[in-house]
Amino acid sequence: MYRTILLLIITSLSLFWYSSLQAQAPEPNYDETKVPEYVLPDVLKSATGKLVRSQREWERSRRGEILTLLENNIYGQMPKVYDSIRYMIVSENKMSMQGRVHLKEVLIEVFNQRKSVKINLVLFVPNNAPKPVPAFVLINHRSKDNIDPARDTKSNFWPAEVVVDAGYAIAAFHVDDLAPDHKDLFINGVLELYPEQLKADNGMRAIGAWAWGASRVMDYFQKDALIDKDKVVIVGHSRGGKASLWAAAQDERFAICVTNCSGNTGAALSRRQFGERIAVINTAFPHWFNNNYKTFNNKEDSLPVDQHMLVALIAPRPIYATSASEDLWADPKGTFLCLKNAEPVFSLYGLKSSLPKEQPPIDKPVIQSPIAYHNRAGKHDLTLYDWKNFIKFADYHFKSRYK
Repeated sequence: MYRTILLLIITSLSLFWYSSLQAQAPEPNYDETKVPEYVLPDVLKSATGKLVRSQREWERSRRGEILTLLENNIYGQMPKVYDSIRYMIVSENKMSMQGRVHLKEVLIEVFNQRKSVKINLVLFVPNNAPKPVPAFVLINHRSKDNIDPARDTKSNFWPAEVVVDAGYAIAAFHVDDLAPDHKDLFINGVLELYPEQLKADNGMRAIGAWAWGASRVMDYFQKDALIDKDKVVIVGHSRGGKASLWAAAQDERFAICVTNCSGNTGAALSRRQFGERIAVINTAFPHWFNNNYKTFNNKEDSLPVDQHMLVALIAPRPIYATSASEDLWADPKGTFLCLKNAEPVFSLYGLKSSLPKEQPPIDKPVIQSPIAYHNRAGKHDLTLYDWKNFIKFADYHFKSRYK
């Protein structure tokens, strides 16, 4: 009886809290004339006001400073240790896709504090390519049918055949293995291994858990002789694109980062207050980011960071961010401006961005650049058009086709 009463009290308090959040959330803005004047934090100016002028200064001080600000104010801490990790091939077919591909279904089990989390990885490796091969890995937040290992269901969201025919391995895992995408259920997964995170206002939540899982996949790639561990591309769409950015910022083993239509708290500037805003995302998805982030609802200018600083953490590794013309919710212009404002950090490494001064026309991708971008015609989605350009981007940087 007492337990029932306690559950009713908790439920009532949760509903009250959620209703309060809803009351705080503003309407999304789709009018450029209503974008406020804003000043972005200087990505190269340290907390002491010193201007960073070299790659060495960036790596020794400013990069870590920004990473900590993002952890404490948005994404949460990233646990660095675990007790052990095990890998098991649960299914294998060396002649998948009519003999063209080696299929592996891998179980990655991570142990900490006498508990474990299981990550199910689907991996296709082309048979006719030199080994080891570069790889794309997708953080999948949509139906698991999109990454069907049997290929009974095929989807342009994860066009495995196209990618392997281009000479790349392609892998994917599902976010539910790490943190179910639900405000009440997200604790069932990685956070069971790190319960202290839930008690901290700057603790990891769902987006952080998905990024953490991407790094455990990278741990596995270090052991797989078929994969070129130095040429792994992390890919995410929408909320998965937020996670791919955070994964690449935290884990420098990822050679390239791709973030597709990631919008607010992804690759779009928060201070523009265009499309989805911080208060909107924290209301609809209170389980994605840490508790501290909610203090910036309707207070974007108070944030000590903005998303160009997250993109800058990828440097000197290449990054490709995308938009879609009808996806105003994810702010295409704000995404382009975010990339432009990360350019000074790439310049520290002698890397010259090929992005134009103004946002490129629709379906005119800028690929041969350390910072790539396109604005595809259409809606919020991950499409074959996007993937074909990601392959060209990887080709360019991995020197497999372009010289």
